[in-house]
Amino acid sequence: MPVPVNPSQSLRAYLARLADTLLTPRERAQQAEQVCVALHQWEGYAPSPAEQQRLDEDLDRRLARAVGR
Repeated sequence: MPVPVNPSQSLRAYLARLADTLLTPRERAQQAEQVCVALHQWEGYAPSPAEQQRLDEDLDRRLARAVGR
């Protein structure tokens, strides 16, 4: 969710508001685990650790390519 820019707001205040919208690494990990559980319950999807690693590497590669453009 983007943080709206207020022209009269200081950079420090803007960055503080932006930080409030971001998840911590622990929160991201918890959210990812909840999604995995939901996918498994919904359609039986349960990747092996090797498949999970391959998917993570593919996502990292795609993100790096997107950022590089």
